[in-house]
Amino acid sequence: MRDYLNRVTIDLRNTRQRLREAEARTSEPIAIVSMACRFPGGVRTPEDLWDLLADGRDTVAAVPGDRGWETVWPSGGTVPGQGAFLEGAADFDPEFFGISPREAVAMDPQQRLLLMASWEAVEQAGIDPLTLRGSRTGVYAAAIDQGYATLGPGAAEAVQGFLMTGNSMSVMSGRVSYALGLEGPAVTVDTACSASLVALHLAARALRAGECSLALAGGVSVMALPAVFVEFSRQGAMSPDGRCKPFAAAADGTGWGEGVGMLLLERLSDARRNGRTVLAVLRGSAVNQDGASNGLTAPNGPSQQRVIRAALADAGVTASDVDAVEAHGTGTTLGDPIEADALLATYGQDRPADRPLWLGSLKSNIGHTQAAAGVAGVIKTVLALRNGVLPRTLHVDAPTPHADWSSGAVELLTEARDWPAVDRPRRAGVSSFGMSGTNAHVVLEQAPEPEPAEHAPEPADGPEMVTDGPEAQTDGPSAAPADAPGTALPWILSGRTASALGDQAARLRARLTTGAPARPADIGFSLATTRSAFEHRAVVIGGGHHALLNGLAALSAPAPDLPTAPGTDLPTAPADAVTAPADVVTGTGRVVEGRTALVFPGQGSQWTGMARDLLATSPAFRDRLAACDAALSAHVDWRLPAVLEGAPGAPDLERVDVVQPVLWAVMVSLAAHWESWGVRPDAVVGHSQERSPPPWWREL
Repeated sequence: MRDYLNRVTIDLRNTRQRLREAEARTSEPIAIVSMACRFPGGVRTPEDLWDLLADGRDTVAAVPGDRGWETVWPSGGTVPGQGAFLEGAADFDPEFFGISPREAVAMDPQQRLLLMASWEAVEQAGIDPLTLRGSRTGVYAAAIDQGYATLGPGAAEAVQGFLMTGNSMSVMSGRVSYALGLEGPAVTVDTACSASLVALHLAARALRAGECSLALAGGVSVMALPAVFVEFSRQGAMSPDGRCKPFAAAADGTGWGEGVGMLLLERLSDARRNGRTVLAVLRGSAVNQDGASNGLTAPNGPSQQRVIRAALADAGVTASDVDAVEAHGTGTTLGDPIEADALLATYGQDRPADRPLWLGSLKSNIGHTQAAAGVAGVIKTVLALRNGVLPRTLHVDAPTPHADWSSGAVELLTEARDWPAVDRPRRAGVSSFGMSGTNAHVVLEQAPEPEPAEHAPEPADGPEMVTDGPEAQTDGPSAAPADAPGTALPWILSGRTASALGDQAARLRARLTTGAPARPADIGFSLATTRSAFEHRAVVIGGGHHALLNGLAALSAPAPDLPTAPGTDLPTAPADAVTAPADVVTGTGRVVEGRTALVFPGQGSQWTGMARDLLATSPAFRDRLAACDAALSAHVDWRLPAVLEGAPGAPDLERVDVVQPVLWAVMVSLAAHWESWGVRPDAVVGHSQERSPPPWWREL
């Protein structure tokens, strides 16, 4: 009986533990590990978007001349005069994705933008996109059919056979999975304006359920035809000047915008284990429907309140734990007051008067980007969480008089405000409500402090920083000057074509000369480990940041009248761009997928003085050799450093019992050196993508 009771007790304890683990998985926070976007106003990166917000810029402008809307829309409808449009919405490099020019013409530009944003989001997470082939990565993309297929008849013969796949909404997500070889769920979401936030909600649920290990979630909107302008004008819901004026007394209708945003998501525990940079955390989310409300397309206040409360419950926080909300805020006279009242009834209650909920909307800057609106709000909110600033909302003359602002503690962000750190993480909500009646709300949280690395090796080139300006800094009083020469470093670049390779070099140089300082070794590591290797390749080798930047200039700014650089097939850069020598090596190669193996040579490969330079210059090699020396010391009567340095009294390498363990130690240490530069022999397609996976040689 006693044994039986012991077994039952143990089984009960184990069952409770498994239950706790299962419950933890279903509510585990989801990490946002990277973001990519294109929005009006020349915004091509999240950093560009933050600059736009910090400057308080409005991106509404005239319709681009390449749309041809004055000829494609029949009479009887009003063609718009202004909106927030993407620059170069049709720009696309089909060869990069292995797509023929004819097929690219047949593809909805929304498909093209999703492909580019997805690739960038993966790269921004420090993952080589080619290594995800065969992985359980999901794609949750929001898109609305904007009528691009109807433009096809003018070139019907040229694009015949491609229009269906090029314009099917289901292929919006499927195309991304196909191009990257992803084998997780691929879902296209269309719930109108709430679609990308619904996609984010579905992606988070799939990650928690184990349906995928990584997930791309976002949305896109490019208006091929002016249909939404014309229809909303007929309904009296369009702003005459094309601008959204969220929650303002002057609100007079919505203004349309375009854009694409993509997030890469991972379970927080996986993101930490894999060494990702966590930008923010999705704590909770919820989706519901208006049901039989007061109109098919009319917003429903009680449903909005319910979805907010459900998202807070999913996040495990109270309304007073949230500091701000990025609102749907379209600027319509019907929708804004209903949304404001819902926020006042939820977030506005039980808050101290000196800590109101701060309310804003990105739509005042870039218009209503429809299927991309939710993810745009998320990207803005993540940037605000990281920068500790709540950007201001434009075009608010006074709060709308149609909402009862006295019923709760909610205030509009008519000016930018600092978002100081307190005794808990910063938190914000994001709302999206669709014309379909589908509502979504998410709760985002400031990223947790990164866990300290167990082994943080010093970079091989010390604290040298890349920057061309006077802001160059060092890491402390013992650090070397920013311009101090160091060990020669390689920067590896590649492209599908020779011109793409030059463009890559130009973009990298521009980023490094205008952006925040960075270590040359860090840049080299990232280029080697987080970028795909394409057919056209180059290596820039330099002993300091000036030499490396000059190498990029030589690679990116060839001119016909310049002499050929020695040892390369490229012209040198203009004289005013080159101030120090740099080696640039170019060539072509073949993209090969598969495993990388290091082969240790046998006896006979040794020579006197081997490994001396590595001992002096490579911390990774030196540390691993010291570990090997400690492991061997219990079995031999000599020391590794003494043998390698040829110290007096040390045995020479002619002895078999010496040379074999010495070669083993040198090869193991050399493998560690290559690992420190990004070579991972155990990195295979479908690997968990850890930044520092446990290589097989550590177990020798």
